[in-house]
Amino acid sequence: MERKKAVFLDRDGVINHDPGDYTLNLSEFHILPTAFEAMKSMWDAGYLLVIITNQACIAKGKTTVEAVEEIHSFLGDEAQKMGFEIAECYYCPHHPDFSQCLCRKPGSLLVEKALGRFDLDAKKCVMIGDKDRDVQCAEGAGVRGVKMDVNGDLLSVWNSIYPTLSV
Repeated sequence: MERKKAVFLDRDGVINHDPGDYTLNLSEFHILPTAFEAMKSMWDAGYLLVIITNQACIAKGKTTVEAVEEIHSFLGDEAQKMGFEIAECYYCPHHPDFSQCLCRKPGSLLVEKALGRFDLDAKKCVMIGDKDRDVQCAEGAGVRGVKMDVNGDLLSVWNSIYPTLSV
């Protein structure tokens, strides 16, 4: 099915439990109770799913690219078991204390990259995150941004905004 719309999702605090600092490896990655049900509903409604996440723990030397990619691989595998796909997990490994970049949220480069790669219509997309920088990132790319509570109920958020999205 050709998809011209997407839901961009922050990772920590939206899909998985955010412990308050960093999720450094797969053993610390705990999916929130309604996250998969919400993502399946998004998928069933015809939305491509794209993860957009800052992972400054890499720049800070707290974890590795391999550990982050192992988490994303696990997330993709679990999604397939639930009957949906995650198109891509884009992450920024940088932190301003260690290096400068254009991809760190609130910058919109990763969203823009996905918009181009998947030929998405920004006006038909939405980004859900738990920080102001997620909303700023979305809006910088012309995408509607929605802020939810950290470790909140993604399904309730989705059910409240889905009727308001343009088709």
